[in-house]
Amino acid sequence: MNTPHHNRYGAAAGDITVSGSRLRARRLNHPSPLWGSNGVAFGPDGRLYVAQYLAGQISAVDPATGDVEVVVPMDGPVQSPDDLAFGADGSMYIADLIPGRVWRRSPQGAYTLVSDEVKVVNGITCVGDRLFVNEMRPGGRLLELFPDGGEPVVLTEGLALGNAMQLGPDGLLYYPHMMTNQVWRIPPDGGVPEVVAEEVHEPVAVRFDQGGVLHVLSRGAEGIVTRIDLHGTGSRTLVTSGLVGLDNAAFDAENRMFVSSYASGGVTELHPDGRTREIVPRGLDGPYGVTVDLGGTVYVADHYRLASPALADEGEPVAADGADEAGGVTSLTLMPFVHGVTNAGGLVHFTSQYGDVHTHDPDRRTTRQRATGLTEPVGIAVGPDGSLVVAEAGAGRIVSISDDDGDGDTVTVLAEGLGHPVDVAFDDRGRCHVSDDRLGAVLRIGEDGTTAVVADGLGAPQGLAVRGDTLFTVETGPRRLTAISLSTGERRTEAEDLPVGQPPGTAPRTAPALFAHGMVGAPRPFAGLATGPDGSLLLSANGEGTVWELKP
Repeated sequence: MNTPHHNRYGAAAGDITVSGSRLRARRLNHPSPLWGSNGVAFGPDGRLYVAQYLAGQISAVDPATGDVEVVVPMDGPVQSPDDLAFGADGSMYIADLIPGRVWRRSPQGAYTLVSDEVKVVNGITCVGDRLFVNEMRPGGRLLELFPDGGEPVVLTEGLALGNAMQLGPDGLLYYPHMMTNQVWRIPPDGGVPEVVAEEVHEPVAVRFDQGGVLHVLSRGAEGIVTRIDLHGTGSRTLVTSGLVGLDNAAFDAENRMFVSSYASGGVTELHPDGRTREIVPRGLDGPYGVTVDLGGTVYVADHYRLASPALADEGEPVAADGADEAGGVTSLTLMPFVHGVTNAGGLVHFTSQYGDVHTHDPDRRTTRQRATGLTEPVGIAVGPDGSLVVAEAGAGRIVSISDDDGDGDTVTVLAEGLGHPVDVAFDDRGRCHVSDDRLGAVLRIGEDGTTAVVADGLGAPQGLAVRGDTLFTVETGPRRLTAISLSTGERRTEAEDLPVGQPPGTAPRTAPALFAHGMVGAPRPFAGLATGPDGSLLLSANGEGTVWELKP
C-alpha cells in the first residue's frame, strides 16, 4: 500500500466522511502520488525532478526512497510544465507548453520569464550555460534562448512535432520528429539538420546513457525503448517494458535509467533487459468520467486512456488482463483525450473536451467517431431512445447524437442558452437532468427544450447519477455528495471530504487554454459519478487519482 505521503492530495487526504449509516465507502484503487509524469531530470541535489503537465506542478523524487516533494506548486506562475532541464549554476529551466513560456527558477526559488515567444514549447535542454528549446507542433522550430537577454536564435524549422531532446556525445543536438517516426540532429551553432534514425516506434524522447548509447522512448501502449549504438556498432535493439505511454527518461551517475509515463504517472527504473522497478507508484492521471456495465466492469476516462480499477472480493486492488497494471488500475486502451464516459449494450461511449464523441467496442477493440466540432463536450448519457445525450459545456447546450436513419450520425440540439452544463443523467421516467457548475444548479430539460430548476445554490455541481427517486450530484466546491429527491426537492448530504479538485490550501489555479496554436491544451477537471447495477455509486476522485465506491 502507498504510504500517506504518496497521496498527491496532501494532508487533506483521508477517508470520505459518510453521513449516517446509509453508505459504505471504499477506494477501488490506490491514490496516485503524481498527476501524470512528463519531463524528468536529475537536479544538483541528486533528486529526480518530475514535471506534471496536467497539474501544473513539478515535484522532486528521492530515487532511493520514492519520497515526493512538491517544488513548483500548481498555484504558482507555471501553468503547464511539460519538460525541464538544469543549467550549470543549478537553475531549473521549465518548458511551460500551453502559454508558450520558458521559465528560469533560481536555486533560491525565484522565477524569471526567459521567453514567451515559443509556440507550444516542449523539448528543453541545457548545454553548459546555453539553453535550447523546441516546439511540439507541425512546422515547429528549434531555438536557442538567452536567459540573460537577447533575441532567440532559430536553428531550424519544419519540425514534425518536436519533443524531449539532448546533446549527444558528438556535440550535436538530437531531437525526435513525433509525426514521422524519425530522430534528427543539428549542431548547436546551427547548420543543416540530419536524419539519424528512421522508422523508430512512435518516438517521444531521445536520451543518451553514460556510455553514449541513444535511447528513443515510444509513447505507445507497449512501452518500447529503441536502443541505437550510433557511435559504436550502429546496432539497434528493442526493449519492451510494458509501461504504457512512456514520456521521458533520465540516467543517473550509475547509468540507471528512470522513466516517466504521461498516461499513468509514476517513476520507474527500467533495466536494459526490460525488467522494471517501481520508484513512485503509477495510477490515474485524473480520473474524469466513470461508468460501470451490467457485469460490474468499471470504466474510467483518464484523459490519455480508457482504464479500469480491478477489485478482489475482499476489496484489495488486484491485477487484471490488460496492457498495463499498476496501483490497482488496468490500462484498457490508449485513447487520447477521454473525459466523459458511459456505456450501454456492451459499447462504451465517451467525449473529449476537444470536441469529439466516440463509441468504443471493448470486445472488438474498435472505435468509431460519432460527432466532431462540438465545443467542450463533457458529460454523456444514453437516452431512453438509445441516442447519446451530451453536455456541450462550451456552447451552453445539450445535444443528442443518433444514427436512426442509417446514413450516419445526426446531432440535434435539445436545449441551449445554458451556462456551463457539464453532466447529464436520466431518471426512471426518461427525464433529462443537467448539472451546471457555474450556475450552481441542477436543471431538468423539457421535451420542448425549456429548463426547470431542480436544485440551485449548489457549489459547482458536476457528476450526476439517478437511483430511483433520488438524484445525486458531486458538489466540487464544498467537496460533498448531495442527494436530491426528485419528487419533493428535499436535500441531504450523503458524504463529505471528497478528494476532488485542487488540494485544500492551494490558491485557485489559472486554467490553461483548451487549445494552443492548433494543438490540444489542458482539459478542465471533471468529477464524474455513476450508478452500478447493485445500487452502488462510483465517484471519480480526481484530487487523489482514485475511484470510490459508495455502497448502500
